[in-house]
Amino acid sequence: MNNIPILLLAAGASSRMGKPKPLLAWEGKRLIEHQVNMLLSTGNPVVVVLGNQSESIIPILQGLPVEFTINESWEMGMGTSIATGVRFIKQLYPDCKGVLITLIDQPLITTDHLNTLVANFESEKQQIIVSQADSGWQGVPVLFDRFYFDELARLNGKQGAKTIFRNYPQHVISIPCGEILEDMDTPKEYDNLQNISIEKQSGGK
Repeated sequence: MNNIPILLLAAGASSRMGKPKPLLAWEGKRLIEHQVNMLLSTGNPVVVVLGNQSESIIPILQGLPVEFTINESWEMGMGTSIATGVRFIKQLYPDCKGVLITLIDQPLITTDHLNTLVANFESEKQQIIVSQADSGWQGVPVLFDRFYFDELARLNGKQGAKTIFRNYPQHVISIPCGEILEDMDTPKEYDNLQNISIEKQSGGK
């Protein structure tokens, strides 16, 4: 369903990591390249929200078939990046049926999982399709029906997508995805996820 644009949030400070997450090495590329290529493999359009260190990231994106926008208020938190991205998507794709929100720092997310989220989506039913880890944690990647666009576009500060889907439990559909939702805020977490990725590539269990 290519009328579901994918929003990649890559604007944060990466303060605990000590360096911009989009520019970290991942599987022989920069993380931003890896994530964008994985998202593009779904066949859906991709929009990236930049903020911190955007001048270093833009040259990488200019070689890829994506759209990007700058969140000038990125220091205020993720809510501002979601709002910036959704407002941009409303302009770019006025007829889209929803938006699939993803994060730069979840590198274990797969094309198959994103396709499963989209496959479970039925437009105009106010659905919110969330990812659910084995631990029971629910969150991003999450697909919102366009019914929620106005609320998403008003998010601010550190408010994330959970702020909205907790208010509509009757519309939430959870898609189990094992342990691929792990994110990375510190160098240690980055090393751990790299090791998991290398193990998977080598066929390890």
